[in-house]
Amino acid sequence: MAKYERKLKGNFNDFLDWIHKDIVNGSSSVTYEDGSDIELVDSRIAVRVYERYSMAGGNRVSMNVTVVGTDDDIYVSAITSGGSQAVFFKINTIGEESFLEICEDSVENFIRNQ
Repeated sequence: MAKYERKLKGNFNDFLDWIHKDIVNGSSSVTYEDGSDIELVDSRIAVRVYERYSMAGGNRVSMNVTVVGTDDDIYVSAITSGGSQAVFFKINTIGEESFLEICEDSVENFIRNQ
């Protein structure tokens, strides 16, 4: 498992569109599996699940991205899982880490472009 979390400022919809496009275009094997959108009184939450094939591990890796926004405050949490072939402990997490880098790079580029 690999995890990336970040607080940032911006428009919730713009950010959600930005990160989704970067993730699905980040690798030819990325698929958008499903998501949920929740609106509360003053906040929005979007959950997205992506998968991709990891050449390094010879298997599929998933990434859950949760975006929470209130006004122009945004919080993003991305967690990858899968990619290990061991039974009792994790080995070869390169696929998880490289998948997570796509998300991390997208968030950092969004911040730089604000």
